[in-house]
Amino acid sequence: MYCKNCGQPLAPNAAVCLNCGVAVGTGTSYCQNCGAQTVPGAVICTNCGVSVATTAAPVANGQQKSKLAAGLLGIFLGSLGVHNFYLGFTGKAVAQLLITLLTCGIGAIVTEIWGLVEGILILTGSINTDAKGVPLSD
Repeated sequence: MYCKNCGQPLAPNAAVCLNCGVAVGTGTSYCQNCGAQTVPGAVICTNCGVSVATTAAPVANGQQKSKLAAGLLGIFLGSLGVHNFYLGFTGKAVAQLLITLLTCGIGAIVTEIWGLVEGILILTGSINTDAKGVPLSD
């Protein structure tokens, strides 16, 4: 096992890294499995394929967004970007809304397909975090 902060090998059953002094499991710069440097924001290690995402993301204000609500909003109101507003992806949401409104509804066909696909991806777990990286609740 390797330190996620500095990438150095850890002693068995260590609580802190003897090299950098950081608590075991803290950090996002190195893979805990192989010690390779990770790409910022990566979900898996490009060297060994093990998940490098933190298992317990901080929950903003103690509230997780509902996977079911987000998925259903995407399926039924996807052309307006309501599901993306709900999850905090305001850039995508505004784009969907503007495409629908500025094309007098003609673009709604495209944005509804877009919302439908995202809704299904949310319900199947392919999209499983909100804009802040907080996991969606079941």
